[in-house]
Amino acid sequence: MTVGHIAIDVTDATFDTAVIEQSMTRPVVVDFWAPWCGPCRVLGPAIERVAASFGGDVVLAKVNVDENQRVSMQYRVQGIPAVKAFKDGRVVDEFTGALPESQVRAFFERLVPSPIDLKLRDAEQRIQQGDQAGAESLYREVLESVPDHTQAVIGLARLLVQRAEFDEADSLLQRVPAERRAKVLRHRIFLDRYAARHADEDLQAEATVNPRDARARYRWGVMLAAREQYREALDELLASVSADRNFETDAARKAMLAVFEILGMDSELTREYQRKLENVLF
Repeated sequence: MTVGHIAIDVTDATFDTAVIEQSMTRPVVVDFWAPWCGPCRVLGPAIERVAASFGGDVVLAKVNVDENQRVSMQYRVQGIPAVKAFKDGRVVDEFTGALPESQVRAFFERLVPSPIDLKLRDAEQRIQQGDQAGAESLYREVLESVPDHTQAVIGLARLLVQRAEFDEADSLLQRVPAERRAKVLRHRIFLDRYAARHADEDLQAEATVNPRDARARYRWGVMLAAREQYREALDELLASVSADRNFETDAARKAMLAVFEILGMDSELTREYQRKLENVLF
């Protein structure tokens, strides 16, 4: 029997066919409920709306626990509503209680990739295959519908940085300012711009001739960071802080913090130079 034309009504007798066998080809979400259960009546319409929005990619089945005690006991249903997701014949996710519709949707989304997820997966595969133009097109499609989608923003920004299209990349990254990967890419943009701007200058010689010059040590340190010679860069920046911690409003210390973010706060190099910086400052 059909329930609301969205969910199928499953019994002890039909469970293996309707749920277990069907879960071998697509996910099946089973809502264990009872007519007297208030929270079940709250969850029911929400879970049916969500299931309908997936257009058949996920099957919704309902089991009346009063009438189907064998399967309820088999899957250890102790409180209702109890919702269990089946894939390949086994339970892969579950929750109990009347969750908000947004959380129910997230539960379904974990079972089957959304169209956006599929596009992002395709974009990553295209990058691995060297098809950057195809990946860029997919990232832009995602951003047309979700302008601040973090993965699409980061993916497209990386491609733009590789092509030295820094203005668009920087503008894009401002959509996700709190994301660590965005901060790292913006540091990368600064470093690449700096390296291009000072490519014709002998910053190393300047720092060697003027070892107590905070500006000279800072400039050479930033250039080393642009070349990804991070230990050497941190040595130079630390020397700049030691020479004049107030140079250009703490420029060298801020540059060190940027390198720490690039390396990651769990990096041994980060921890080593955090201690050295603390010793200089305090």
